[in-house]
Amino acid sequence: MITPTGRIAYMEAPRQLAYAEYPLPEPGPGALLVEVLRANVCGSELHIWNGKHPVKKRGGLGHEMVARIVAVGDGVTVDARGEAIGIGDRVVYTYFQTCQQCARCLDGQPNLCDNAYTFFGRQPEEAPHFHAAFATHYYVNPKQHVFKVPDSVGDAVAAGANCALSQVIFGLDQIELRYGETLLIQGAGGLGLNAIAVAKERGVRVIVVDAVPVRLQQALAFGADDVVDITAFPTPELRLERLLELTDGRGADVALEVTGVPAAFEEGLTLVRRGGRYLVMGNLSPGSTVPYDPGLMTRRAITVKHVDRYEARYLWQALEFLRDHSDTYPFENLVDAVFNLNQVELALEKSLNREVTRASIAISGME
Repeated sequence: MITPTGRIAYMEAPRQLAYAEYPLPEPGPGALLVEVLRANVCGSELHIWNGKHPVKKRGGLGHEMVARIVAVGDGVTVDARGEAIGIGDRVVYTYFQTCQQCARCLDGQPNLCDNAYTFFGRQPEEAPHFHAAFATHYYVNPKQHVFKVPDSVGDAVAAGANCALSQVIFGLDQIELRYGETLLIQGAGGLGLNAIAVAKERGVRVIVVDAVPVRLQQALAFGADDVVDITAFPTPELRLERLLELTDGRGADVALEVTGVPAAFEEGLTLVRRGGRYLVMGNLSPGSTVPYDPGLMTRRAITVKHVDRYEARYLWQALEFLRDHSDTYPFENLVDAVFNLNQVELALEKSLNREVTRASIAISGME
């Protein structure tokens, strides 16, 4: 009998892509083998691809995906909600695990699990090989949370549930965004656009700052009340002046940083009103620093909250949001460029150069 094989795209070194082929593994107890249908290029991949990740300099890429079950390990009959699953069902799953044993898990912070990337960080040559999304298949480990995708949510939309939409729902809960507030979003990439939809459903006024025309157009399509074009307001001082005009001199109640640009953090602190809150999610590569005035922040009483990953239950909340609001917001248009598995490098480069807002790798049947 010939053992079926699968194909993986992986990074040999920053900006150097390679491919490998391995036999498909049989899932062990509690595990799943899935066929990847769609995988998006997230900002995290761009940090890794560009060599700015503090640890990962080689290995598989991709973590935001939707897949179909092709093999089931012993004991797997339901998803994390208790809904029956089996071969042929479409699923999404946390790209990280929750070990339920480390100090962070036991202290009630499972999104900060010390062992979250035990499997995601493995190299492709390590069995069971399929540890990342830019591949024909993926091995879902027992401590990853799996959710069946509602029939009404298509592959192109479902792929964004993990991690962009889950992340912003969790983050906006952590910063306690409230009805009637004004939210300033720095960056209209995938995270920023998802955040607009979530905020609008909470009755929040949304202002978006970006420099790319197509992103600003998408921000308006997703419901942003106002946009600030960086090319029209090229200095932090001019952008602050514009924001104050839009908010009757108050500033933003809450600001959200999803740019990944360190300078945006420094600027964001000036855009939040006195007593306001600042949620930081985009800057995730240690080593880059900006000036910070702690005394000024104390006098202005600004709360700064940094959020890493999300609690697994938010992945189901993201699926519910897509099920209930796909007709309200243009999630189908969030991905503006589709590539196949042979074009992963092209997708990464175009994303890095901001030629596209959100790239997607359509894998199953499109090699």
